Amino acid sequence: MKNNFLFGILVCTIIIFSCSKDEKFNLEPTNVEYEKAHKFDSLNIYDSAYIHYDKALNIFEKNKNNFGRAKCLSNMAKILDTKGNYFKGIDFSLKAKNLYNTNDKDQYYHISDNFNNLGNIHNNLKKYNDAIEYYNSAQKYATDENSKIIFIANIAKIYKEEKKYAKAIKIYDSILPKAKDSNVFAYARILSNLANIKWLYDKNYDVEPLQLQALEIQKQNNDKMGQNASYSHLADYFKNKDLKKALIYAKKMYEIARDVQSTDDELEALQKIISFDPKNYQGNFNQYIKLKDSIQEARNIDNDKFATIVYGVQEAKIKNAENEAQILNQKLFLAFLGLLIILLIIWYIKRKKQLKQEKEIEVKNTQLKMSKRVHDVVANGIYQVMAKIENQEDFDRNKALDELEFVYEKSRDLSYEKAGEEKEFSQEISELIAGFNNATVKTFTAGNDPSVWEKVSPEVKGEVFQMVRELMVNMKKHSQASHVAVKFEKNGETVEIQYKDNGVGISGDLIYKNGLRNTASRIEAIGGTIIFDTKIEKGLKVNLSFPCS
Repeated sequence: MKNNFLFGILVCTIIIFSCSKDEKFNLEPTNVEYEKAHKFDSLNIYDSAYIHYDKALNIFEKNKNNFGRAKCLSNMAKILDTKGNYFKGIDFSLKAKNLYNTNDKDQYYHISDNFNNLGNIHNNLKKYNDAIEYYNSAQKYATDENSKIIFIANIAKIYKEEKKYAKAIKIYDSILPKAKDSNVFAYARILSNLANIKWLYDKNYDVEPLQLQALEIQKQNNDKMGQNASYSHLADYFKNKDLKKALIYAKKMYEIARDVQSTDDELEALQKIISFDPKNYQGNFNQYIKLKDSIQEARNIDNDKFATIVYGVQEAKIKNAENEAQILNQKLFLAFLGLLIILLIIWYIKRKKQLKQEKEIEVKNTQLKMSKRVHDVVANGIYQVMAKIENQEDFDRNKALDELEFVYEKSRDLSYEKAGEEKEFSQEISELIAGFNNATVKTFTAGNDPSVWEKVSPEVKGEVFQMVRELMVNMKKHSQASHVAVKFEKNGETVEIQYKDNGVGISGDLIYKNGLRNTASRIEAIGGTIIFDTKIEKGLKVNLSFPCS
């Protein structure tokens, strides 16, 4: 659960201390861009904050102000971490680390915050030993008890992830009395997390009294994110003890998540409800898929926008001396692409509303599926055009427009497909894989017989199609492979898919960084499993399996 105890404490601490810490440095010449960036950052408007931090960084560099430069880089690194750009975030944080003055105690707050961010990024990358070292460094420069509690609790979180529950319990026990004296929010959340880990360590442990105690404190203090976590823990605890209670707590978690607009927690709560309420499985499952798709669509748009901003910032630094007219043309072209994306989204929304008015359910479902295919085709097509612009210093504007026209025509052709003309699913899969075949990449398909898909529902077929597409797109972007093979096999009541390429491969720590997080989420949603074999001599091997009925 992303909105967990640690995130909550961090937000509280930032609110309490950020203003007082910055007041210590108001004797410096005012940097208006930094003030704008800090304001946008506090409002979670990360795109604007990143741009103004970069402008402030340029001003600090001209003034040879290392402390100001370090603060900008630290804050930009945290934004990059939020957007999932971990390696660039590490680069910025390490540059900031070298600019801070460890002999100046007035900088300790920012130094510890920067170390904490390095710990968070390495934790996200599952490099737990490195993360613990950075959290320990953050403790060394912590300026208050609340900050120390955060950094120590972060280490406990890692031990929980590693299933070293005894170590995690020992840490939580050590900081619980300190939190009780200094921060009632932190105390309730630590109490809830401690009870949960004790249960994970000993399944006979009765967590209900401590969880209810924590929940009562959170209700008294209107700590809704804390309540959200406590309800989640209670739902998990009663899963195999009292399914009725588990469902009640899962529904309460869902209500709180909707109230605070935490979409990730909404998804988690719906997953629990689906598991605890088999009578209403289909309705809850449809609601889960609808919410998940809408969240992913919004995040893809947001990430594409932010990637464009980061690219623009770097290009401005690298090509500062280039012809201004050429730079202007590139910006205008990117603006045109952005406008096109907006128009396509508007078109998609109108299309969806039109589909809802259809009377026959079968026709409606077919057209909704077709609309999703249109969006995927357009998004991937636009990404290819943008990649060319980003990677080529000189580009042919007319050629780029022709390629965009091709994307438009392809999306229009898809939208005109009729339900009665729908292709056999095995043919759709074969054509999808063959579509990545070119002069440098050869694709092969085996075992894709129509009989494999006879008992597979349309919903699952849709997810399988997107998973295969995500694997192929990931190959196209990252693998540098020349041969790709996809094998399909039906084994009893299970369909198995084996993907294999001879590319550069992916390390175990980076699998979810290379566009495959969606694939893992999709296979989990249909009750299947995914195994990444990174131990092969060369390339990448992925095994997918899921029930066919």
